[in-house]
Amino acid sequence: MSGTEAVLRPAVGAVLQPTLDELSRPGRRVDRLPHPPADALAGIPAEQLRALPPALPELDEPQAVRHFVNLSHLNHAVDTGFYPLGSCTMKWNPKLDEWAARLPGFADLHPLVPDALAQGTLQLLWELEQWLCEIAGMRAATLQPAAGAQGELTGILMVRAYHRSRGDAARSEIIVPDSSHGTNPATASMAGYRTVTVPSNARGGVDLVALRAALGPRTAALMLTNPSTLGLFEEQVAEIVEAVHAAGALAYMDGANMNAILGKFRPGAAGFDAMHFNTHKTFSTPHGGGGPGAGPVAVGERLLPFLPTPRVLRESDGTFRLERPGERPTSIGRVRSFVGSTGVLVRAYAYLRAHGGSGLEQASEDAVLAANYLREQLRGAYDLPYERICKHEFVASAATLKRETGVRTLDVAKRLIDYGHHPPTIYFPLIVEEALLIEPTETEARETLDDFAAALLAIAREAHEDPELVRSAPHSAPVRRLDEATAARQPDLHWRPLTGAQMPCPD
Repeated sequence: MSGTEAVLRPAVGAVLQPTLDELSRPGRRVDRLPHPPADALAGIPAEQLRALPPALPELDEPQAVRHFVNLSHLNHAVDTGFYPLGSCTMKWNPKLDEWAARLPGFADLHPLVPDALAQGTLQLLWELEQWLCEIAGMRAATLQPAAGAQGELTGILMVRAYHRSRGDAARSEIIVPDSSHGTNPATASMAGYRTVTVPSNARGGVDLVALRAALGPRTAALMLTNPSTLGLFEEQVAEIVEAVHAAGALAYMDGANMNAILGKFRPGAAGFDAMHFNTHKTFSTPHGGGGPGAGPVAVGERLLPFLPTPRVLRESDGTFRLERPGERPTSIGRVRSFVGSTGVLVRAYAYLRAHGGSGLEQASEDAVLAANYLREQLRGAYDLPYERICKHEFVASAATLKRETGVRTLDVAKRLIDYGHHPPTIYFPLIVEEALLIEPTETEARETLDDFAAALLAIAREAHEDPELVRSAPHSAPVRRLDEATAARQPDLHWRPLTGAQMPCPD
């Protein structure tokens, strides 16, 4: 693509498939046993036996496989197209890392096996912790948390344990900037704290005057997303951390956006007391499928005694073992079963081994370059609220477009589907009107970025020339506009067979 022309091509298949119930035919099945014992059910208590057979669809194996393969064609994925979800880092994940995670020595290892029979996995986890600490500039880490949100909770529980160990029970507040991830205030609430929000300044950073006014003897910690959800690096990070520590509080960094700053910024060296990584955003794991994930937490000297147990320890003879129960009484305890999502951590290990320090730094440089390249192409067609160099993602806005044409951000997102692209994150961050949060990542070719920019520019032109075309999009997807608000407020989570004239996904 030249970067000036946009091509209409559906992002997903255009035809809905029949449901399994619609494909079902009585007696069509592949689960027959040739000679079932006459007393096969005799040992099952009567109250556990069904009065009626389960209402499952009946179809043969080719039909079942084709049904799910056809359904997969209705899905958009990183393997099939560009996925510019801001704040999510939907980057390409090397297939090599998938291979490593599936090696039998890792994949088949029972989590309760004795340490002596798990030396390879324990060594991998120990080395991964060392590397994460080097990247973060921290003293130690836990690999247990299952995702970033649980990593946040783990970090704040350690903050709570730290203050309690000092007899400082009055600290009941967590300060959260308005440009942070939404999980930050949720984490504070789950840990029993009250959230205090501080606003952003005109440049998209933390309002330092408001922060200093909010700090006090009740402050337990500040949770700072850096780079923020505006895609901006915090310019006043040194002053912020200094003010937090001067108030007797701790500084926590949400590291979900580490993909932008690898090799460029070490949170521990800047004075942060704790941070989490999203390995599935930064260090390779398929993201967006509901899991599994991993959210390791790295800490400085103050919080090291409170890390979850068990940690992997290296003995003087070079062997590895897990901490024993009660070995570290100051620990906050276990936050996840066993040592965490080991398969995800193997992927992260393979990613780090393959890239090395220089490769990680190059990945961040490429991610930042891609975001700024794409941002400049949209100048004039969409609002760009903050006139600063962005990091790996940026915020555009359709606010002016809406005032001039009536076309909203949601309409732009739906129309992108007709051009073959997954929409970016929309209406987040909340502090930007009609926001589009776009993250191209470091793994996409320039031609892909040009094609995406051309589609957004074409949609802006369409909004002025034929706004109804955009407001009624998508036109090529298998379903049109669904009632998303009702679906979110009144989710139907109970499966039941369809009856009457019901359709599986009506327009």
